[in-house]
Amino acid sequence: MANAKLGRPSKEKNSMLRGLVSDLLWFGKVETTVARAKSVQSKAEKILTLAINSYEDIVKVTKEIKDDKGVKVKKTVSNDGPKKLQARRAMMSYLMDRQEQRKPKESIDAFTARTKDINYPLFEKIFNVYAPKYAARIKEVGQGGGYTRVVKLGQRRGDAAEMAIVELI
Repeated sequence: MANAKLGRPSKEKNSMLRGLVSDLLWFGKVETTVARAKSVQSKAEKILTLAINSYEDIVKVTKEIKDDKGVKVKKTVSNDGPKKLQARRAMMSYLMDRQEQRKPKESIDAFTARTKDINYPLFEKIFNVYAPKYAARIKEVGQGGGYTRVVKLGQRRGDAAEMAIVELI
């Protein structure tokens, strides 16, 4: 099913799948048709595997930065290593980044403080939340893959298309 045509030209199909995979990784689950769900599941598994294999590749670098008074201060910064950088770029070329939303009753100041250092929230979520979680699961269970599941819901009213939910486990 990963190579299914899904009744669309390839540009439209790829754009639709990119959006569905991005929504799945951002929200944790997506409701769609069974054929689309299986294609989304395949793509999401590959992206998560890429993140799991590279999330620990971090390089510590010491930089000299001028502070407010003009004095040079040494600061240690952690950058992506080559493996993680390649994975991040591959993800950025495929996924559509989702922006952080303000929570209900959250002030603007609290929102800006919470999100000031986050440039790409979807990719940070993949590397900082999903990758460590699934890597621990791999060590515990001893098998890779199986990060998503497809649950069939039945037929959609109107056109009787078989519906399903794709969710992260």
